[in-house]
Amino acid sequence: MVQYSDAFKRKVLQEIEDGRLTQAEARRKYGIKYYMTLRRWIKQCGKNHLLSRTVRIEMPNEVQPKETIKELKIEKQQLESALAQTQLKLIAMESLVEVAEEHFKIDIKKKFGTMLQTGPGKKLKS
Repeated sequence: MVQYSDAFKRKVLQEIEDGRLTQAEARRKYGIKYYMTLRRWIKQCGKNHLLSRTVRIEMPNEVQPKETIKELKIEKQQLESALAQTQLKLIAMESLVEVAEEHFKIDIKKKFGTMLQTGPGKKLKS
């Protein structure tokens, strides 16, 4: 059985993959006796040899997608909870303002809005 060097295999495969030679032409040019020899080289070492396989690449010290998704779901729940609490506080404040308006018979929202427009401590021009 003939042993071919890795450099030789790469050279032949490069010519086939670049389209310079067909498999049959490469066999004739380089004296490779069996068709299956080239097929085996292509399967093992060719440019596209990993296309039919699932390749998993793990990077050290990087967050994996599953962990990221889990973290994002937790953060989403926390944000939704904070939003719900803020909305409840807003409703409570609005209710408090309404009760104060009824009790003191003044329009707090209107006066507060005017203060925001003119600034606190500034007098309105008449």
